[in-house]
Amino acid sequence: MNNVFKKHLFNKQILVCDGEPSKNPFECLYLLANSYGFKITNGANLVQDSHVEYVAEMLGKKVPEPFYKGFPKSVRKLSKEQLLFDQLFHYFITYGLDDFSNPGYSVFEKDFERLAFKERGRKVEYIIITEDEANEIIKETVQNLLSSTRPLGEFQFSVALNYLKENTDYVPEKIASLNTCVKLFLETDKVELLKNINLSQVIKIVEEINYTKYKNKNLKKLNFSSADRKFITLILDYIFENGFVDTLNCFEKKKVWCGLLHHLHYVGKNEKGKEFVSLIRSNKNDSVYARAEKAIQSGNVKDAISIIKKSKGATLLLRQLNYFLSRCKTQEDVDFLIENLESNNVIVLIQLLLQYKKYNPNKNRVFKFTKFNKLSCHIESEEEQKRRKTLLTSEQIDLLSSSIFTMLEKALKGKLGKVYLAPNMENYAMPISEATGSSGFGVLPKGSKIPLPKDKKIRAFTYWEKVNDIDLSVIGLCEDGTQKEFSWRSMYDKQSKAVTFSGDQTSGFNGGSEYFDIDVKKFKAEYPEVKNLIFCNTVYSLGLFDDCFCRAGYMIRDKKDSGKVFEPKTVETAFTITTKSTMVYLFGLNLDKSEIVWLNVGGNSYSHVAGKLDLKFLEDYFDICDVFNLKQFFTMAATEIVSNKEDADVIVTDQNDLPIIGEKEIIHPYDIDKLLALLNK
Repeated sequence: MNNVFKKHLFNKQILVCDGEPSKNPFECLYLLANSYGFKITNGANLVQDSHVEYVAEMLGKKVPEPFYKGFPKSVRKLSKEQLLFDQLFHYFITYGLDDFSNPGYSVFEKDFERLAFKERGRKVEYIIITEDEANEIIKETVQNLLSSTRPLGEFQFSVALNYLKENTDYVPEKIASLNTCVKLFLETDKVELLKNINLSQVIKIVEEINYTKYKNKNLKKLNFSSADRKFITLILDYIFENGFVDTLNCFEKKKVWCGLLHHLHYVGKNEKGKEFVSLIRSNKNDSVYARAEKAIQSGNVKDAISIIKKSKGATLLLRQLNYFLSRCKTQEDVDFLIENLESNNVIVLIQLLLQYKKYNPNKNRVFKFTKFNKLSCHIESEEEQKRRKTLLTSEQIDLLSSSIFTMLEKALKGKLGKVYLAPNMENYAMPISEATGSSGFGVLPKGSKIPLPKDKKIRAFTYWEKVNDIDLSVIGLCEDGTQKEFSWRSMYDKQSKAVTFSGDQTSGFNGGSEYFDIDVKKFKAEYPEVKNLIFCNTVYSLGLFDDCFCRAGYMIRDKKDSGKVFEPKTVETAFTITTKSTMVYLFGLNLDKSEIVWLNVGGNSYSHVAGKLDLKFLEDYFDICDVFNLKQFFTMAATEIVSNKEDADVIVTDQNDLPIIGEKEIIHPYDIDKLLALLNK
């Protein structure tokens, strides 16, 4: 079976039997349970010898030793001066003498003796299914992913792409996301996919080619090869012949279109094409936004609202809600706007609910947007805040929040039948923005929370190959808005039982690793001003994460520090980072609540040092589940919440003790594709 599909199923806690079952099943099951904490709850008779090796590979196999091999105890025994000398001496060899040939280790670290591994470790439930059953799940997964209006993450996209390549006759009925449709078309050259694309959306194809092939984000400065110009020309000809020519929407990017047509020397093969070229090159600009703006300038807000709703729909009104509210002159205008907001776009409604629950007119606004599967952020400056025209009152915020919540209930009502909800579902978020994330074992939607067990500590880790230096850092967000950095450039002076770093490994082309231990109770006592921690990965050497191999995650470890530095049985999550940047925000730690908060965000940054960036905007993710969570979603969508699994049509649980194939629909918090399908149902 395709390895991409097997990885996807592994992330859903499923192993695939794609060969002969083991002749020694008990031995395999024992190794899976004893070495990796994997309990097979269904399909134990299908276990293969290769499953043991596969699990080892996915969790971490032969993870290289860190700079301090005796981490964490040996680190704490060294003085600040010894730690600093170790670091500088190592840098002299690598960056000073340009010698990255061998991994560097401490010159002061004495021999150490590890205690035998005495921790119980976590237990995770997996099932094993046949290849035929696996193929059915993959087919359903692809249909679910393609039904999502939101852009897919890199790995999610690769699942859909591999399915289309393997099943050449398969043509999706609909691809809801323009981003996904364009990328699939460019990767497969399936002309049939163009039925999902309107003329105005051709600019997205041009933008994708311009960025991925030419590393250029500026659409006003195109320099395509002759082959690429012919390719775009063929697409235009096809749409003018067979597709939807939405000239009105093209006016919104009139300058970009003029530049593209000039670059292509496009004239049009038929009347539709010639007419379009003539209109775009004329002085006329009759876009929807231009009409709405004219109405607003003349003082007629109601007309502007009607123009946008008629041409773009209520969803765009929702996205531009602050703008239109700030232009309303009377309560009658406000009431008219609210009346026209009715929408069944669940994702937008949830996004707005999160936005308005946190709205504070006295604070600097944070603008977050995703481009090319990376998150960009702009924090409003003091000057921008003074010039702000869009100011909402607390009464308006309450009215909007209430209206949006009512719309959300109406949009979700009746989507599902009887639902059984396992405990703690309020700790899991809905996947409304997963494009920037990586995929792997234990990955959950952004904002999901996992309580840290008492008398345990979190050990964050990263390991890599094919690049010299990747840095794991921890940034503390303080009550007063400042940041405290725990990283390669500051830890020689901060090592303690509260926070311990394994040392900066800079010569890791053939394998390097770094770790951070955080003891929450001790950390709070030592750094009372810090309320949240952000764990980051940065590429310090030349190159991006997608140029190398890098895994990251965390373990829940006993404070007695038994066993090896990396023990697979204690790994709670391990995911491969594939983002095209140098910065990834892994997860957070709420110190007051002792909760791990999922971030999994690829940043649109080429910074090589985490401490140089303002990371306060990431605190928004810490409150997502308090505003809206998986429990609320299914409560709204269910006709009835039942207390027995046997009575349910849909079972929502974080346990994997029931078979996937069967009459009842089973949904787990990590079933991102199923949740995406429900959001877009």
